[in-house]
Amino acid sequence: MIHYPRTALAEELAAVLQGKTLFGDSHNGLFLAAPRRTGKSTFLQSDLMPVLKQQRVIVVYVDLWADQRRDPGALMAEAIGRALQPHLGHVAKMAKSAGLESINIAGWLKIDISKIGKLEGATLPDALRALHETAKAPIALIVDEAQHALTSEAGEAAMTALKSARDQINRPNQVNLMLVMSGSDRDKLLRLVNTSGAPFYGSQIQRMPELGADFIAHIAQLIEIQRPELKPVDRETLFEAFQVFGARPQFFMEALGNTLSPLSGLTSRFEPAVLDAARQRQVDDEAQMESDYFGLKPLEQAILWRLLEQGQRFRPYDGEALTFYRAKTGTSVSTQKVQNALETLRQRTPAIVWKSARGEYAVDDAAMHRWYATKVKEKTWPPAIN
Repeated sequence: MIHYPRTALAEELAAVLQGKTLFGDSHNGLFLAAPRRTGKSTFLQSDLMPVLKQQRVIVVYVDLWADQRRDPGALMAEAIGRALQPHLGHVAKMAKSAGLESINIAGWLKIDISKIGKLEGATLPDALRALHETAKAPIALIVDEAQHALTSEAGEAAMTALKSARDQINRPNQVNLMLVMSGSDRDKLLRLVNTSGAPFYGSQIQRMPELGADFIAHIAQLIEIQRPELKPVDRETLFEAFQVFGARPQFFMEALGNTLSPLSGLTSRFEPAVLDAARQRQVDDEAQMESDYFGLKPLEQAILWRLLEQGQRFRPYDGEALTFYRAKTGTSVSTQKVQNALETLRQRTPAIVWKSARGEYAVDDAAMHRWYATKVKEKTWPPAIN
C-alpha cells in the first residue's frame, strides 16, 4: 500500500518526547489513541521511528497485539534484548573466545552470552538501563496496542515497571527514556492514566490526527500522473468517500484499486463509484453489528446496551445496573447471571466485551460506540428486527 509520510507530525512528536518544547508532559510518556486501521501503526513505524533514529535515539518497538498469549513484559524484554544485541556483538565475541560464559553489561548486569537478545531474568528497568548505558544514547520504547497489557496482572506489572524505569533513568532536563503508548481504543488506554492506581496516573491521552485532505490530494496527484486521462480528479468526492470509510486508508485504497482496475467494467467517472463503495461498506458494517446484537440473548443485549450507554461509568453489578437489566429483559436477574453473561460476551469470536485485570469492562470494538451513538441520534435504538 502507498505510504503517505507525515514527517512534520513525527518531528513535532519527537521534539515533545525529548522535552524540547516549553509546555506539555509528553516527555513523561506520550499516549496516542486512534481507531483501528487508520494508519497509527504505520505512522509509528514508518514516520516516528525514522525521525527518532535520525536524532540518534535508540528505538525499541513492540506490538502487544502480535501475540496476545505472551506476557507483555516478556515481549518488551525480548525487544529490548534485540536492540541491545548489536551493541554487545564485539564484546560477546571477545568473551566467548576467552572461554567466558557471561559478561557484565555496564559493569553491573550479568548476561549469559548464549542468551544475548533474550535478557531472561532481567527486570525491565534493568534491561532499559543496560541498553541506555551500553549504547550511550537515549531510548524510545514504543508499545503498540498498549491497552492489551491491562488484561493480565503480568501486563499491569510490566507497565508499572516501565514507569519505574522512566523515573530511574530520566534526569531533570535530560530525557534518556521516552515512552510511547498507542492504542486503538481510547477508553481502554485511559485505564493506564485515569485512576490513582494506574501506572501512569496523571498523564493525558492524545488523539492521533487522522489522515485528511492533504492525504487525498497526494493520492489524487498520483492518479493524475499515472492516468492523465482522468484529470482533473474530483478531490472533494474522494475526501467524502474517505470520511465515510472512517478515515481508514486500507479500505479506501482497496476501493480505489477496484474502481481503477481495467477489469472493473466502469464506463463513467471512478470517484462516485469509490463513494458508493464507502457507503456500502458503512451499511455492511452496521448490518454486521446489528446481526451480532440480534444474535445475543436478552440479558446479553441488556448488558451490551448498558455498557454502550455508560462507557467508563459502567458498573456491571450495582443496584442501578441490575434494575436496568430487569427492566429490559422482564425477568429477575442475579449477579451470577450477569457474571455468566459477561463471560459469554468475552468468549465470543470475535469478542464483544473486553475485561481488564482489575475487572473493568469495555466494548471490544470501539466502532460499536459510533454505531450506538448514530442509532440514538436517529432514534432507532434499540435495533428492531424488521
